[in-house]
Amino acid sequence: MEETSVPEINVKQEFYRSTEKFHVITCWVGIALNLVWFISDIFVLPEYWLAFFIFRASVSLIATLILISRKITGINIYTTMFILVLGISIQNAFMWSVMDIAHFQQHAFAYMVLFIGVGMLVLWEVIFSVIILAATIVSNVIFYAVNSQLSIQEFVINGGLLILTVAIFCVFLIRTRYRLTYNEIRSRLELARSKEIIEEAHTEVVNQKKEITDSINYARSIQQSLIPLEDHFNRHFTDSFVLFKPKDIVSGDFYWIYEKNNIVFYATGDCTGHGVPGGFMTMLGISFLNEIVEVKGITTPSEILNNIRDKIITTLKQHGNFGESKDGMDITVCSLDKTKKELQYASANNALYIVRAEKPGHGQEMEIHKADKQPCGFYHVYKPFTNNIIKLEAGDSVYTFSDGFPDQFGGPAERKYMHKQFKEVLLQNAHINFTDQKNLLNASFENWRGKQDQIDDVLVIGVKV
Repeated sequence: MEETSVPEINVKQEFYRSTEKFHVITCWVGIALNLVWFISDIFVLPEYWLAFFIFRASVSLIATLILISRKITGINIYTTMFILVLGISIQNAFMWSVMDIAHFQQHAFAYMVLFIGVGMLVLWEVIFSVIILAATIVSNVIFYAVNSQLSIQEFVINGGLLILTVAIFCVFLIRTRYRLTYNEIRSRLELARSKEIIEEAHTEVVNQKKEITDSINYARSIQQSLIPLEDHFNRHFTDSFVLFKPKDIVSGDFYWIYEKNNIVFYATGDCTGHGVPGGFMTMLGISFLNEIVEVKGITTPSEILNNIRDKIITTLKQHGNFGESKDGMDITVCSLDKTKKELQYASANNALYIVRAEKPGHGQEMEIHKADKQPCGFYHVYKPFTNNIIKLEAGDSVYTFSDGFPDQFGGPAERKYMHKQFKEVLLQNAHINFTDQKNLLNASFENWRGKQDQIDDVLVIGVKV
């Protein structure tokens, strides 16, 4: 049989040829944005604007000189891109080291944008990623020791550990994307030479799929480290359950809980999309909640949602222009004062149900509390979220949820489960313990779904006062 393999040098030449232009454009954009972002430095930390400007200008100038002299020096575009990213990472480490906690947390998102952007745009060999990761750690340690007034604990919990996790994840992401692109080019060249290569290409696809799945599984582990265990709810309430059924490996739904002064704050979120895109939004949502409630001390649910919306619009640079990101989330934020038995809530699009405790002569009744009909994100017409206050009594049950459960197709006619049936199941079983409620809900969902695919992430949270 005729030899069907393609020499490595041919594959590399095609790889460089087909990706060089994209990397040149990306490099120029990175240089420009690094300088443009100086504008925010003036307003964020005006006392350091000159030092920040010198650092930014130096990094951009060095990268520019290398970029325009590549044909003379023989430096390839991947090394040029590596030098630019390395410089910006060290630059960010210096800027981080002189910030207080509030600015430190804000700048953590800029650091995340750098690594996520590199992970999604850059294709290079894994050694470059490893060097940048090592240099990032070393530069942060050095600048922290020289400049920072924060304790190690403050440094770690307010962004340091999260940035390290994102950076490590992006190393795997770049490696996977590099190998996928490289192997795709190889397969394309081989298919052009021989029909027999189809069998080999099939094997490559299987291996590539495994690599993607492995990377997504790693993303799931990151997400799971941020989303609390169901036991956390049981510690804060008399009885509770969390029915959490992601559609894919990574979920676009999330939940969060925090207690202070006998007041429990918790949220039920449904981000745009599911899978990896929705997963990135859940990381932002949880980070925003931690910052707004735990750090800034904002405790009114409507103000929490207003702040989350502002952060989503700012972080994702949403201006309503055609083609830009419309990502956001439908989310319910609750504040339950266990002493006063008072519930405050604000919600974007998803309603809240309360089943009142059974009284003599009266059966249990369900109250439907509506949400503001607007997402938590950019919207063509949006207004401040409404803060609702509800007096509760011992034995009352509160239910929050995403739309994945009632929207599931199935049943004899292959129709949606619908909110009406969802409410009936909750009301009929509200009198039993919450572990059994969860099991019955799950059984009802699976029986309805049957052989149909799950169409969305599912999240239902129930708590008893």
